[in-house]
Amino acid sequence: MSLRDELALDHAEMLAPSVRARDLVALVPAVAAIAYPFTLQGFHMAVSGAGSLGPVASAWFAAVLLLAAFLSPGLGLALVLRSSRLTQPSWFQLRARQLALLSVAAPPLFVFIAFLLYILHRPVPEPWAWVLLWSAAALWTWIGQVGEASAAATAPATRLRVAHGAVAAIVVTYILFHQVNHLFGLIGPDAHAAVMKLGRKIYRAPAIEPLLVGFLLFQVVSGGWLAWRWSALRIDRYRMFQVASGVYLWFFILTHMNSALVSARLIHKTDTNWSWASGAPTGLIQDAWNIRLLPHYALGVFFVLSHLASGLRSVLLAHGLNPVIANRAWWAGLAVSALVSAAIISGLCGMRIRVG
Repeated sequence: MSLRDELALDHAEMLAPSVRARDLVALVPAVAAIAYPFTLQGFHMAVSGAGSLGPVASAWFAAVLLLAAFLSPGLGLALVLRSSRLTQPSWFQLRARQLALLSVAAPPLFVFIAFLLYILHRPVPEPWAWVLLWSAAALWTWIGQVGEASAAATAPATRLRVAHGAVAAIVVTYILFHQVNHLFGLIGPDAHAAVMKLGRKIYRAPAIEPLLVGFLLFQVVSGGWLAWRWSALRIDRYRMFQVASGVYLWFFILTHMNSALVSARLIHKTDTNWSWASGAPTGLIQDAWNIRLLPHYALGVFFVLSHLASGLRSVLLAHGLNPVIANRAWWAGLAVSALVSAAIISGLCGMRIRVG
């Protein structure tokens, strides 16, 4: 072996650890998702007074754990946005991106897994099922064909994108009313119930409710296909955020519809009122099961509004608006989404605003 070949081999060996470390980063979303329910469990233990920590230390510990629970899908979102720079991802990189997209939806997926295990009479403990699910997802990612380029992907058909946007323009009225209705919870359950009673006369009408359900299911099917196609392309971070928020909504809409229509109304014959949404009588924070609904709801509100803001940005750009203005409008939409989410969750957790 020549000296040049030996130097090349030594250089390759030096690079090998960094390549392996880079590959291991792709599995971080799965690890964060596995930790997600355990951070919520730790948060509940801290706020319920379990353990030997004092009240101040328990409050700080609870805050850190709740932040960690939100960082679990947030980390997946960050890695998804980072992957937007890939020109043509390999199979491994593509699977890593899809794993990160899936981890963004960990909160609604965790809620759905609980319902599924309940229907199946809990054949395995919930933590086991969760760890097995994400371990399988990580293994699926790891066995990807490292180094080989993925097949060339094409953008989704324009007709489907237009149909998805048109149906969104129809259901946005219901979505915005639903958000405003929850904001009335800051005044109190009675105010929320009064607004909901008015809204139900329309969206629960026999001629309206099946159409609304059908529209939402169309958004799930069409949005899932669009997200799958976009996830294999080199797109900018704005579009990648739209895809990630869409993946979250794919699981959130199915889980929320299942909770409201199947679990509550069909199985348990429960009215989906304020008490149901806020986890009464124990609430969202103090109950070991209900705490999972806090990030589920909070990110659901944020992503549904920011997803609409992303769609609006695309429409504005398609009509020739200055990209700088369109991007500023998108950022403003994200800020409003975060504020509305924080307000709704505060109301669900007991915060009230005095009126008059």
